[in-house]
Amino acid sequence: MNNSIGFIGAGNMGGAIIKGLLSGGSRSASDLIVSDPREKALSELSTAFPGIRTSGDNSEAASASLLILAVKPQVYERVIKGIRDRIAPKTVIVTIAAGLTLEKVRGWFGGKVKVIRTMPNTPALISEGMTAICPGSDIEDEELQAVQDIFDAVGRTVILSEHLMDAYTSLAGSSPAWVFMFLEALADGAVREGLPRKIAYEIAAQAVSGSARLAVESGLHPGILKDQVCSPGGATIEAVSTLEEAGFRSAIIRAVSDCTAEARKLGDK
Repeated sequence: MNNSIGFIGAGNMGGAIIKGLLSGGSRSASDLIVSDPREKALSELSTAFPGIRTSGDNSEAASASLLILAVKPQVYERVIKGIRDRIAPKTVIVTIAAGLTLEKVRGWFGGKVKVIRTMPNTPALISEGMTAICPGSDIEDEELQAVQDIFDAVGRTVILSEHLMDAYTSLAGSSPAWVFMFLEALADGAVREGLPRKIAYEIAAQAVSGSARLAVESGLHPGILKDQVCSPGGATIEAVSTLEEAGFRSAIIRAVSDCTAEARKLGDK
């Protein structure tokens, strides 16, 4: 593969990937061709990364050897039909859209095309993302590695079969929203007990961030880590009991299942 990477869309996710690639030095600005209808977004990229190629015309980005479609799922069909005649046979198409299957994307291109389905999450904005990668059956090892390298620049990656992608969307793609709800609720509880809100948010965010990092780096089962915090007859186990009575765990399990079901519906539309 040559070095050219095209981006159609330079919003939150597209912009995060672009900045991660270029800030980390894994790619040079001249390797990238970025299209977006917003002149301000393109101007900011050109200022931050001299040499990057930008355009309001999607067909220019479509000329790259690897093309990342970082647009909303509802406009995928329109965007694809506008560029499909410009796609070379060896171009690798990378999608970032919940529910859109490899088969559906190939159908919009109107023929055989190389597609890799991905789903990053918003922590990619600070290079702490989690991205699932699902390659089509015709993707070569070199092509898959090139895509994995791109998303490794903004966090961690995992290779998944397509039948697992909707569950992954719930687990990593959507769950940051629930984590933020949890943070807000933690802070609300602390404010109720007298802590200033700004300090409450700071403490809650660090507690959640540190706990997640401990789970990753220790390799211990979450239940073991939970037990280490719960002293016999202490305040923490009392709070655990309260959460269990309120259906804390079952609510999260249902949220993952409901979110997965909704992601599957998106793929059927």
